[in-house]
Amino acid sequence: MRFRPFVASLAFLAVATAGAVQIAQAAEPEWRTGTSLLGELKYGADFKHYDYVNPDAPKGGTLNQTSEGSFDSLNPYVVQGTPAAGLGALGGGQLYDTLMSQSLDQVGTNYPLIAQSVAYPDDFSWVKFKLNPAAKWHDGKPITVDDVIWSFNVLKAQSPLYNKYYHDVVKAEKTGDGEVTFTFTSGGNRELPNIMGDLVVLPKHWWEGTDASGKKRDITKPTMEIPLGSSAYKIESVVPGKTIVWSRVENYWGKNLPVNVGRNNFDHIRYEYFRDQNASWEAFKKGGFEDYRGEASIGRWMRGYDFPAVARGDVIKAMFPLRSSGRMQGFLINTRRDKFKDPKVREALNWAYDFESMSKNLFFGQYKRINSYFAGSELASSGLPSGKELDILETVKGEVPEEVFTKEFKLPVYDTPQSQRDNLRHAVQLLKAAGYDQKNGKLVNTQTGQPLNIEFLADDPSAERFIGPFMANLRKLGIDAQIRVVDSAQYTSRLNDFDFDITTPNVVMAQSLSPGNEQRDFWSSAAADSPGSRNYMGIKNPAIDKLVDRVIFAKDRDELVAATHALDRVLLWNYYVVPQWYDDRIKIAYWNKFGMPEKQPEYTGIDPFSWWIDTAKEQALKARAE
Repeated sequence: MRFRPFVASLAFLAVATAGAVQIAQAAEPEWRTGTSLLGELKYGADFKHYDYVNPDAPKGGTLNQTSEGSFDSLNPYVVQGTPAAGLGALGGGQLYDTLMSQSLDQVGTNYPLIAQSVAYPDDFSWVKFKLNPAAKWHDGKPITVDDVIWSFNVLKAQSPLYNKYYHDVVKAEKTGDGEVTFTFTSGGNRELPNIMGDLVVLPKHWWEGTDASGKKRDITKPTMEIPLGSSAYKIESVVPGKTIVWSRVENYWGKNLPVNVGRNNFDHIRYEYFRDQNASWEAFKKGGFEDYRGEASIGRWMRGYDFPAVARGDVIKAMFPLRSSGRMQGFLINTRRDKFKDPKVREALNWAYDFESMSKNLFFGQYKRINSYFAGSELASSGLPSGKELDILETVKGEVPEEVFTKEFKLPVYDTPQSQRDNLRHAVQLLKAAGYDQKNGKLVNTQTGQPLNIEFLADDPSAERFIGPFMANLRKLGIDAQIRVVDSAQYTSRLNDFDFDITTPNVVMAQSLSPGNEQRDFWSSAAADSPGSRNYMGIKNPAIDKLVDRVIFAKDRDELVAATHALDRVLLWNYYVVPQWYDDRIKIAYWNKFGMPEKQPEYTGIDPFSWWIDTAKEQALKARAE
């Protein structure tokens, strides 16, 4: 995917660094116009634009969007604060360009952006980029190698995401005119040259300068000062916590690059903040606040779109296939809590979850049960391990549950009244084996006398709709299960600090079809106690650390798939999560004001930045609203 690596002795690092620098100086690299983890690039040196875009798409108009909660920072690269919509903790968001641009219609593929070409050796021990001399900041100053090196060092030092993503990158240095080289701890990580293209480049001169009051800026702290950017959009205005407006940069240096032709067509993008998802939904129905929305609620999708604008064709529903990622969505169990350290307790929670009744009563039978950390992709494990996957698992035999080798992982099924009784009975047996028993209707620890209490943390009152049935089953076991709903800012803070028993983030743990260094941020021991990491469950498991490395250092696609299957299987058998559901379709609804290309990118499903405002449609909408 694209978010990633970790350690070696100082002596080894010194030798590896020196060796790689010599290679960088001596070797004649093959300069490439793109990188792909799957081999051949879809577009060659004559790349003009993505084949799904309209290269003549008109510019103009405003895209209105909503966001929930609030924001208090325009610096997304620190753990503190909640960044505004349009800014991203990994990547450049709408403000900054990266060295390369991730392809939207081919997995694991990058094309030039700030860098015009890239080179790396067969052993993947380093990568170098040649910067495009036309690349400029919004103030007209050139983007330099110094900016790249400064950005790399700062982000790796302060951002948990970038620290894990680029942990195996020893250093960045200038090795020629407009040329920057990144040296790795060792060779063998075939993903690193590719994901170095994801590095966001920040303006060193701006961040090291002073603000209007003469105060020195500090990139390690949140800020509400509008930062200098480099991308197709800049921040035009901000109402703290309420509104952020982005405007298209007319003289954007990269507007004619192939990855941008036919895209970035809106003159303005306006994000209005609302209290929660229900308020945002009401704003969408009213019109003028949210021009398109991805619909996450199947209940709303099936029954909620019955308002007049839909009936008269002003709001259109559409579905697109989602092929770009696997995913895990579930109730995340915080193993930092002593009560969840025993895998039997975590397994018992899985046996108490009745997906089938929820699917029938809440989801119209439209969702598929998640049974993998890479659900919906070829990376999901199944059956019993064999072949290369089995060979990899043998390297951690004795460190993982024996069932990994002997049993196919299957989740409990609630399809009959008898199965409901049997599943809850099995949960009771697991809890007894973990040292719990019922006393006066309460499940208590037989050693400490402490009752088993579980608090579900959520940021939206509507979450009780799908958490409630799970809590009801837990209460049947004698577990005191409660839900606590907090505002989005508090939820983000508690999630970053791992201050919860069980939670279910409204953003799925998405996986690309080419997993790599980001797996450390998800599952590694090093990330478990790093605030802001995505190891929400607090996994500290040496076997999983080893399997993550096998994924990262896979020599080819076959080994990568086998290693990911092995990792997936061990994660599942440790019961860190109670898996929920997924949909392999993107469901969107939009006000009929857009022009759209005839097709959308096959990999990501949709690319709203390839849409444009159709002025005739927009005027017709306004006329009917009057």
